[in-house]
Amino acid sequence: MKTFWIVLGVIAVLLVIALVVLYFLGKRLQKKQDEQQKAMDEVAQQINLYIIDAKRMKAVDANLPKIVTEQIPKYMKRAKLPIVKAKVGPRVMSLICDAKVFDTIAPKQEVKATVSGLYITAAKRIRGPIVEKDPKKRKAQKKLEKKQAKKQGK
Repeated sequence: MKTFWIVLGVIAVLLVIALVVLYFLGKRLQKKQDEQQKAMDEVAQQINLYIIDAKRMKAVDANLPKIVTEQIPKYMKRAKLPIVKAKVGPRVMSLICDAKVFDTIAPKQEVKATVSGLYITAAKRIRGPIVEKDPKKRKAQKKLEKKQAKKQGK
């Protein structure tokens, strides 16, 4: 019975050490994230975009600049990112979008977006259709659009 308490004590000490390490690691990562957010806010600019397409796709397949794809970590290359293909002035560009903003953007829509480099942080609709924020309604809307496109194609 005495060995049970010794093992239980060792496990408790290890858990306390793990929690302390995670606390300080989280604190350090939070500071790093705040600095990155501050840097993004400094270089952010308002741009009018015409959204051509909005999809979730792998960063390698997204037609992003070579410099950007080289800097992506290996574990993120297989992950799907919200990518927006938009017309910025006379140029067509692929931009990475914030997940919250991605749900409010629809194709064939003109938006005033806050862009920091290749990252869309905010968007406000100027002209175009209103997009439902509910994902279930959005899926139903996409299915309906596909059916209408098939009917028009025939």
